[in-house]
Amino acid sequence: MIDKLKIKAHLVTWQFFNLKLDNLNLVKGLLIVTLFFMILSCSNDETQTVARFTELVMQDEFDTDGAPNSTIWDYDIGTGTNGWGNNELQFYTDRVDNVKVENGVLLITAKEESYEGSAYTSARLLTKGLFEQTYGRFEARIRLPYGQGIWPAFWLLGANDNEVWPQIGEIDIMEYRGQEPTKILGSVHGPGYSAGEAITKSYSLENDRFDTGFHVFGIEWGPEYINFYADDVLYNQITPADVTGEWVFDQPFYILMNVAIGGSFVGSPNSETTFPQTMLVDYVRVYKSKGLNY
Repeated sequence: MIDKLKIKAHLVTWQFFNLKLDNLNLVKGLLIVTLFFMILSCSNDETQTVARFTELVMQDEFDTDGAPNSTIWDYDIGTGTNGWGNNELQFYTDRVDNVKVENGVLLITAKEESYEGSAYTSARLLTKGLFEQTYGRFEARIRLPYGQGIWPAFWLLGANDNEVWPQIGEIDIMEYRGQEPTKILGSVHGPGYSAGEAITKSYSLENDRFDTGFHVFGIEWGPEYINFYADDVLYNQITPADVTGEWVFDQPFYILMNVAIGGSFVGSPNSETTFPQTMLVDYVRVYKSKGLNY
């Protein structure tokens, strides 16, 4: 009798142990399925194609004092048409007062002064005809200026001289309103989506400002996407599905850097805006993907 009771007790214990194992396996299975669906659920706007552009093809570390490297940089001079198309107030120059390399950084300085019929001066550098590339990673480490009406930018324009803007395309890697020192914007302009209709997204710092320290602004650009970065944060991706017209980002583009004053994007300076205002650029670097000849 005792032996039978022992046998029954062992059987009950074994069945209970098996039940616990079954339940444990069920829980593991549910966890795996949950993780799988969590991964799938990220395959929408929050999941971006991330490229690896590792071959450095152009860099300016601004390590020689004086004028910027003339083999890389040229200048736009003057006021353009209707204030460069934006009702901007500055006259762009190549004077040392407005643009120079000093102590390892490029200085682009906007000044309030009467010059050639304008009330402000500044500088706009560009690599047109000197460096142009289709696709890759374009980045710069920059400390931005501050103040109502101050409009710095690091951007790209299509190099096709047979077309005009916006057909040539524009990629704003970093655009900034001086009166909003915690926020930058990344945008694209093209036919059917330009100026106020540009495809854009902003990125904001928490407990920090873009005028108090250096930050890296960049894009990673491939045949079907443009990723926008602030420091190590991938905050936006724009694809052909996102634009409301022709995708024109399949051709060489050149780099521009400038500090504009006033205009439709930021408004005019006010009594609280102080001058001079300077954008400091630590470096500009461009990469391409090894083994790919875009």
